Amino acid sequence: MQNGIMQLIPFIALIAIFYFLLIRPQQKAQKEHKQMLESLKKGDKIVTNGGLIAEVVKPEEDFIKIKINDTTVVKIDKNYVARKLD
Repeated sequence: MQNGIMQLIPFIALIAIFYFLLIRPQQKAQKEHKQMLESLKKGDKIVTNGGLIAEVVKPEEDFIKIKINDTTVVKIDKNYVARKLD
């Protein structure tokens, strides 16, 4: 009985290391990105996954209207916002 538990300890340790080094940081980054998307408001500068720098015109539930230049306003999916510029 005790020998079986001793054989499981390295496996359990490996799972714990995997969780704390890979899974947990990824979940934290996803949570921060989601909070950033929810906090977008008119006038914020963003960078899209395609590398476009744009200004938020109107945030909606699933989409965001962005202004690329003075005359071009487009609608993109929120999932394509890479980050917010400060």
